[in-house]
Amino acid sequence: MSWLILIAYVVIFIGLVIAAAIYQRRTRKDRRPFPDNFKLLRAPGETLRRRTTQLSENLAMYFFIALGIPVVVSFAFLWVTTHLEGRFQLYGLVITVVALLLSLVFAIRQLLAVLNRWTNHELGCFGERIVGEALEPLKAAGFRVFHDVPAGDDKAPFNLDHVIVGPSGVFAIETKTRRKGRARSGFAEHEIIYDGQVLAYPWGEDRHGLDQALRQAHWLQTWLGQLLGNNIPVQPILTFPGWMILRRGKGAVAVLNPREIPAAVALRGAPVLDAAQIDLVSRQLEARCRDVEF
Repeated sequence: MSWLILIAYVVIFIGLVIAAAIYQRRTRKDRRPFPDNFKLLRAPGETLRRRTTQLSENLAMYFFIALGIPVVVSFAFLWVTTHLEGRFQLYGLVITVVALLLSLVFAIRQLLAVLNRWTNHELGCFGERIVGEALEPLKAAGFRVFHDVPAGDDKAPFNLDHVIVGPSGVFAIETKTRRKGRARSGFAEHEIIYDGQVLAYPWGEDRHGLDQALRQAHWLQTWLGQLLGNNIPVQPILTFPGWMILRRGKGAVAVLNPREIPAAVALRGAPVLDAAQIDLVSRQLEARCRDVEF
């Protein structure tokens, strides 16, 4: 009976903690000082910030679940073992220890996976803030800059990390904040080589970021065309905060360090968009981005 009481206590305690956290979150929102329709523009890394905040708020719940799973499993097996006799009781103890170890490994792995997602989101958000800061000088030159633009549809939503609108056209920027890894022979750990077709990282090659930047620029161009009734080309840019980019070829996607972006999008010839077009495109993007509420 004592084991059942202990198991019931653990389950009730975890349930009360989760219920209290949910209740507290809801009451905080009910007492906000802003009007219900008050919304801000998205800042750099808004989507990742929201995910990080969500994980942070749920971290205590994940911790107690991870703590409770091994306890409940081991006590359940131990309770069954106490009702066995002879050698079967010994087998039950062995099984209980194995179940405890397995459930403990499972719980720790799940908790570490949550912490890993949290650190990855935090890193990505910081990288997008670096890019956002690098784009600030463009505003003085007549450009409009939007961050974390919601895109896609309900079935396949995604976001455009940054969109620049100005006299030289529209640019869709995809940010990749990559941790540095062990470099292969002949590669520097802080450099990415772009030959116009493939990205060569210190540890290997791929096209993932390039293809993603192309798809997102195409989506934005199609969306603007359907909305405004005329085709406005969108140029894709892929940027890597903290990395040096060695370009050995020209491709459909411009691969740049964030500090290189202002010079790359600066107007060098006749304007592609006039003031009226810049304002029209900007108003459509602002309507999508103004959804940040408390």
